Amino acid sequence: MTREEQLLAAMVDAVDTLVDDFDLIDFLHQLCERCNELLDVSAVGVMLADPAGGLQLIAASDEHARLLELFALQADQGPCVECHRSGTSRFNISLKSPEETAAFPLFAERALQAGFATTHALPMRLRQKVVGAMNLFDSREQKLSDADGRVAQALAAVATIAILQHRTVVHGNIERAQLRAALSSRIVIEQAKGILAERRQSTLDEAFDALRQHARSHRQTLAGLCKQLIDGSIDSSAIQRP
Repeated sequence: MTREEQLLAAMVDAVDTLVDDFDLIDFLHQLCERCNELLDVSAVGVMLADPAGGLQLIAASDEHARLLELFALQADQGPCVECHRSGTSRFNISLKSPEETAAFPLFAERALQAGFATTHALPMRLRQKVVGAMNLFDSREQKLSDADGRVAQALAAVATIAILQHRTVVHGNIERAQLRAALSSRIVIEQAKGILAERRQSTLDEAFDALRQHARSHRQTLAGLCKQLIDGSIDSSAIQRP
């Protein structure tokens, strides 16, 4: 697809939040993939605020980004944590610069070890309401152009509107119930990924792709399929390799 078609597809994805069986986890993973394609970055992570005001990882483009975001949460530092608190974006942060990473030195060190050189952080906000943050990682020492920065902000805004709209339509503004369900689903998905990867001797990313593909082709939610795999009501052999 052209860049314009990819942006339009992202907008269409957001419209799908109006349907009853909208899958928030899958939507956010698809958002990560679209960011990778449109912005030519190495990895993407999305975190949402929990009822206590902290951040919880919900989606990531690969396991490297997932582990890095988890480290940021454990250390209570990192550009995503910082931009969620301030509500402002930070672009082109050189992870090798002590000055630019002064607020999160442990995060910067871990990011460099993971092979990243540059990061960008954007709040997921609508007016004064910040629901989470999106982190972009690049293995190259390459700055994001102004045009790409605007695309990144547009994607973050689309995701924010989608999340808030979904909460309104499905849960009547009961935000805590929706977020608890998303976090619970994430735990189930991580368990199922581990089970499938171990049985097939594959990577976690390959196992996750297989689960997503099966859920979509059988019109199931991703979390529902993962629960079936965990409780044994579906055999792993029924889940085709992507």
